[in-house]
Amino acid sequence: MISSLRQPSIAISGSDVFGKRHATLIPPRSFLPSLVSEKSHRYDVSLKKPLHLACIGVGNFGSVKNFETEKSFEKGDLVKCGAYEADRSEVEDSGTPSAAAKKVKIGIYFATWWALNVVFNIYNKKVLNAYPYPWLTSTLSLACGSLMMLISWATRIAEAPKTDLEFWKTLFPVAVAHTIGHVAATVSMSKVAVSFTHIIKSGEPAFSVLVSRFILGETFPVPVYLSLLPIIGGCALAAVTELNFNMIGFMGAMISNLAFVFRNIFSKKGMKGKSVSGMNYYACLSILSLAILTPFAIAVEGPAVWAAGYQTAMAEIGPQFIWWVAAQSIFYHLYNQVSYMSLDEISPLTFSIGNTMKRISVIVSSIIIFHTPVQPVNALGAAIAIFGTFLYSQAKQ
Repeated sequence: MISSLRQPSIAISGSDVFGKRHATLIPPRSFLPSLVSEKSHRYDVSLKKPLHLACIGVGNFGSVKNFETEKSFEKGDLVKCGAYEADRSEVEDSGTPSAAAKKVKIGIYFATWWALNVVFNIYNKKVLNAYPYPWLTSTLSLACGSLMMLISWATRIAEAPKTDLEFWKTLFPVAVAHTIGHVAATVSMSKVAVSFTHIIKSGEPAFSVLVSRFILGETFPVPVYLSLLPIIGGCALAAVTELNFNMIGFMGAMISNLAFVFRNIFSKKGMKGKSVSGMNYYACLSILSLAILTPFAIAVEGPAVWAAGYQTAMAEIGPQFIWWVAAQSIFYHLYNQVSYMSLDEISPLTFSIGNTMKRISVIVSSIIIFHTPVQPVNALGAAIAIFGTFLYSQAKQ
């Protein structure tokens, strides 16, 4: 923190001059007395601009002591400091670039997260249309991400995390919630349009507030609760007017909402005090989720069904189908990895807001690409839900 030396009463003020949180004002006559007492001399010091200390120390002529390292000063010690003239704005704005840089960093994370998510949803729906086995599709997504990170660690492209048994115990409930949310969302998209799944999943802030209120004991202002009304009402209107409504698809999206809220809250708690970065945290999460999901995928669908479906998909789509599977798996890992990197910087509720706003681009792009028929009332419901999300974000500020 830069301190300031101001005319005409010479005094030092600052928050870190002496290595303490609050500095003590030094009497004007304790140093630089010539600026006050010797009026016959001319000094090239402006009275309009403050003097800002660049460095300060205590010394006895030839030797210099540091305020932070020296616990006591001798009587004959003199104060030695360096100062420069500057406008107040130069000092007051000194912390602005770091704050602005953090906002830009989070903005880049969010934009990348949303773009990768759009690409994933497009390829994921293409795969599910040709190969309607969501349990295997979900497993392949986790397996691809796990393999990518294991290779990165082995080749030292990314630094391997230092974990212990306690870390994996803390991660386990997060992995369970992540697995349930991932499979439920994939099941939903295998039964209904991508746009409908994400319209229902735009109600995630409502789940987030309710969970935070009744489980975590957090309280929110009244406008936050009121903003949930258009979110819930819009989702309900969109569901009622959906042309291709499917109960399994609807329930899958609702279960995914609840599971991901718990995942985000558990993740934020699990990351506190840990030296594992967001990127490595999600990599470990993918590995553990893969271990949890694999036996269930085999029990629900099974290799025999997968093999028959693969033959059908290859006959209808051709080798391009393999690229679709690879693309949806890779982009699933990438968008989640970036989202967890952003979770390093934000709260679970802010994460849920960003997750909801992301759905606007997914809904619009999926309607355009897949030519999804949308009734005016259905579109109105989606717009009301999204507008409710905007009101929610404003109420949270």
